[in-house]
Amino acid sequence: MNQKFIELGEGTSDLYELIDIGDHMAERVKHVMTFATIKKAQPVVSLALVLEPSGIDKFQPIYICREGVPDPEEKKTQRYEMFEALAERLEKSIIPLTVKPSDEFYETALYYQHLIGILRMNRYIPPMS
Repeated sequence: MNQKFIELGEGTSDLYELIDIGDHMAERVKHVMTFATIKKAQPVVSLALVLEPSGIDKFQPIYICREGVPDPEEKKTQRYEMFEALAERLEKSIIPLTVKPSDEFYETALYYQHLIGILRMNRYIPPMS
């Protein structure tokens, strides 16, 4: 099982892409998630879609818009409301997790390895096989 984060970006256009992926691959969306953190003294969330594995090698993509949306607990924005609407269309609950900010890691790849470990530990994605 190969699991990988695919970062779309932090902006509004990236969120539209994430929503489009969710709408067009609705049958493959396994989880709709947020990763809350504090970055530069601001509470923010990353928005993510975990898809079901596909293909012979069982590749499992996790699409993410990293740390670009204000935390909805502090300030609900139109971008977060669009993500909530996607979750409703997909008939999924948003799973919130609190994590370390990505800037605490030397490389972004290490941050994503950390998140994969958290997702495996909490059984949101299957263990390595």
